[in-house]
Amino acid sequence: MTGFRLDGQVAAVVGGTGVLGGAMADGLAAAGARLAILGRSCERGEARVEAIVAAGGEAAFFVCDAVERDSLEQARDRLDASLGAPSILVNAAGGNRPEATVTAEQPFEAIELDSWRGALDLNLAAGVVLPCQVFGPAMVAAGAGSIINIGSVAAHQPLSRVAAYSAAKAAVLSVTRFLAREWAGAGVRVNAITPGFFPAEQNRRLLYREDGSPTARGQQILARTPMGRFGDPHELVGTVVYLASPEASGFVTGAEIPVDGGFLATSI
Repeated sequence: MTGFRLDGQVAAVVGGTGVLGGAMADGLAAAGARLAILGRSCERGEARVEAIVAAGGEAAFFVCDAVERDSLEQARDRLDASLGAPSILVNAAGGNRPEATVTAEQPFEAIELDSWRGALDLNLAAGVVLPCQVFGPAMVAAGAGSIINIGSVAAHQPLSRVAAYSAAKAAVLSVTRFLAREWAGAGVRVNAITPGFFPAEQNRRLLYREDGSPTARGQQILARTPMGRFGDPHELVGTVVYLASPEASGFVTGAEIPVDGGFLATSI
């Protein structure tokens, strides 16, 4: 359908060097958007750009640390000069922090406040707040834009051990709804995608043994997932393209769309 095309639009993916962010960047580029990949790793960023260009898309990489406002602002200025101001912003930076994880050696009460701050900085500040502050005003001034934040099933069902991550992702959804209300009158839509369990570098050892079979924790997750498997990163593409596209432009804001194989629909 032509309504799902993004030709002529510029999409910025903060955290586009990661597995999930990279998959969504690929999908947006395939739908016709010109991609700006933002992240800390030049090697991964350039590799993502090369893959998009090889597939017939247009993309550029802009190095930045999304935890630092100055770094984001400098990347934005380079992006605007190169591709033009983005009308689509995907906030895919985030992840768990080992020092903020409950373990047998580190119970909840032993987690330092600085470790909590680190998890909140990564998932809330870098994951939503700072990119929206840096890129959002131009969308408001232009009277159009789509911001897509990345939540987690942990925002609804706090997962064992990752207390700080779960709390931060719950805050991501709260800020999403706040900004949806705040900027709706200016024509800027703000929505969230809530992924379930997608194997990536950070969590692969948590989900799989070295022989490729699920760990005990992986088996617990699969038992709670009606589709009986983990997700593939490219299964996020349809949702992100929909939320960015004219098909969602009429009345879709403040929404959260789970892509979790039914995980949140399951009770114990």
